[in-house]
Amino acid sequence: MKEFLNRILNHEELTREETKNILIGITQSKYSTEQVTALLTGLQMRGITVDELLGFRDGILETGIPVPLKCDRYIDVVGTGGDRKNTFNISTTSCFVIAGAGYKVAKHGNYSATSVSGASNVIANHGVKFTDDLDQLNRCINEVGIVYLHAQLFARAMKFVGPIRKALPFPTFFNLLGPIVNPSQPQCQLLGVATLDQMRLYSNVYQKIGIDYGIVNSIDGYDEISLTGNFKVTTNDYERIFAPADLGFNIAKPEELKGGATEEEAKQIFDAVLENRAQLAQKNIVLANAAFGIQVLEKGQKSIEECIEIARESIDSGRALKTFKKFVELNS
Repeated sequence: MKEFLNRILNHEELTREETKNILIGITQSKYSTEQVTALLTGLQMRGITVDELLGFRDGILETGIPVPLKCDRYIDVVGTGGDRKNTFNISTTSCFVIAGAGYKVAKHGNYSATSVSGASNVIANHGVKFTDDLDQLNRCINEVGIVYLHAQLFARAMKFVGPIRKALPFPTFFNLLGPIVNPSQPQCQLLGVATLDQMRLYSNVYQKIGIDYGIVNSIDGYDEISLTGNFKVTTNDYERIFAPADLGFNIAKPEELKGGATEEEAKQIFDAVLENRAQLAQKNIVLANAAFGIQVLEKGQKSIEECIEIARESIDSGRALKTFKKFVELNS
């Protein structure tokens, strides 16, 4: 570890194999708390490379519990978090809209770190019990169209660095790992990032992993399509800046995205969207995010306008709500 730390201080890069072995070493308690703290701090100051991030990902997946799903093609919709905007559960709601439209979804999530309600909060508040039982997980994605993977049940490595991460006053590269360590390793992903630097980083990561992806960033700093202004999308096929009007939507106000002051308020907004009685801006934001997810699943073969209509039909027909109710019933 001393050698690795010296190289980081000298702005040298570590290899993918080296960072994988470091992560495995952390789970084997090979390094002192001080050394791991120095590693996290040094990489945060220097900036992490694509191969270094992929190596840490390899280590987390190797030391964690895999989730082989008997399903051909499915997507995860997730944000990096940390944009400090406290939006409602846009990604999670979008997942149920996508599943309601007949696609398969393996949503990976956790309790909130920076907002009132994370994916695990809003799902648990409906009475859902998290599980790592493979038969149950496979039954869920095949019978309902969507499965939820609560991160803490699968990524064993995270508990080894939890106290250090809490003690540090800044985010570390572990914050970047969350979106790319889904234990089912989906073939498709829609990722929301808070900065264009992160967009470039993940674009290179996805190209090396070799999956179909879409990465979105709202220019005003949201890690999802907020419709509060222009947003950028990059996929396997294109890179483009959109305005809300390009999708037929009005500009949303920041207060219309708020997730509320309590978990109960966040739950109410989530329910309102699926029940098709939410504010128009809330519904439109979910439609926009779900639509780009659908486009990724369709390998870019459908226009974004077609994908918006598919998402709209999922809500308007009640299929998104029916999918969620069936999901809760199966997992309670």
